[in-house]
Amino acid sequence: MPQGRITKRAVDALKCAAGKDRSFLWDGALAGFGVAAFPTGRKVYVAQYRKDGRSRRVAIGEHGRLTPDEARSQAKVILGAVETGADPVAERRAARAVRTFGEVAADFLSQHVAAKRKGRTGEEYAALLRARILPAIGSKRVLDLRRVDVARLHARLSETPYQANRAMALVSAVWNWAARRDEVALADNPAKGIERYPEQGRERFLTSEELSRLGAALTEGETIGLAWDVDETKPGAKHLAKPENRRVKLDPFAAAAIRLLILTGARLREILDAQWSQVDLERGVIFLSDSKTGKKPIYLSAAAQAVLASLPRIEGNPHIVAGAKDGKPRADLKKPWAAVKRAADLEGVRLHDLRHSFASFGAGASLGLPVIGKLLGHSQAATTHRYAHLDADPLRRAVDTIGATISAAMDGNKGGNVVALSKRTARP
Repeated sequence: MPQGRITKRAVDALKCAAGKDRSFLWDGALAGFGVAAFPTGRKVYVAQYRKDGRSRRVAIGEHGRLTPDEARSQAKVILGAVETGADPVAERRAARAVRTFGEVAADFLSQHVAAKRKGRTGEEYAALLRARILPAIGSKRVLDLRRVDVARLHARLSETPYQANRAMALVSAVWNWAARRDEVALADNPAKGIERYPEQGRERFLTSEELSRLGAALTEGETIGLAWDVDETKPGAKHLAKPENRRVKLDPFAAAAIRLLILTGARLREILDAQWSQVDLERGVIFLSDSKTGKKPIYLSAAAQAVLASLPRIEGNPHIVAGAKDGKPRADLKKPWAAVKRAADLEGVRLHDLRHSFASFGAGASLGLPVIGKLLGHSQAATTHRYAHLDADPLRRAVDTIGATISAAMDGNKGGNVVALSKRTARP
């Protein structure tokens, strides 16, 4: 085995012997330090040692990128670590085995979310990972992920605070899931300690006057149809039908779905996925076998029952809101809702705001938050508490009582229930 002081001249002169896949030159001064020459002309510095009776070799770097002296310095570090009991080869193999955040997130979706969360939740998680999180940190080894990496991701989404905060929560959830499998340390969660952006409340409650416009738009759509949304400035607009003929009728199933959303406070998919077999008109309930919060009854008012009674049943389709495909429910209400809210002048109102409006009328009537929570199917009382400020009747009665008492005292009416202050405690 050729030996000699590894210098630049010696390495430049080293050639791979004919018929071999590599040839070595070993340093005479530092045992275990060498350089390998390959048939392609490539030359790589190496460090070789024995561990547990086996010979192991570590590549240090290519000649040209490293000088012999630089390679010798690195070899001393590696061989010195071996003397203290380390195994650089095993450590490198272990490092290569560490998965990326993207790989961990994929298992989080398939092994955890798919089995323990609703389908819609999994779709939202996957979309957020794909669009925002993975392009930024997906290729990083999970053990190399630092708070600064996640903070930068959060900052890039600052214009959409809600999405930025949801991204942080999802990164944290993926990390905690991996920690429960001892892949990372729970205390090292890189999303921990990053301040979330303040979010504006997204609740929008329809007023009685807005509900009137909504009802009128639905009736108009079901009878004479809703006007098209036409941009008259476009060249093709002049070839369209006359303005008085530019109307399209609402699909009766879409109109019924919108009515049921506001009359029941149910979630969109709960109404679209509901089936006739789940309807119990005698008890006035739709019994859902599954929902976002598990099994759930949707209570039907007389008005909601009337909507159901007006709908035809499509043979071969078990769904109340039948879709265009055989046996399937309607996929969504995007187009009909866009037309209805335009006709009702409800721009900015989301379908989910119909659920908020249902709850707001219940709170305003002082039906009590526990009752409203039951109707909405909330699993946590805190979720319903967002409507507490709408329950004004107890506060109104209280302020009326206090105001009447104070007013009576100020008017000199001794019949007022006034508590007199003693001279000792009285203040000017």
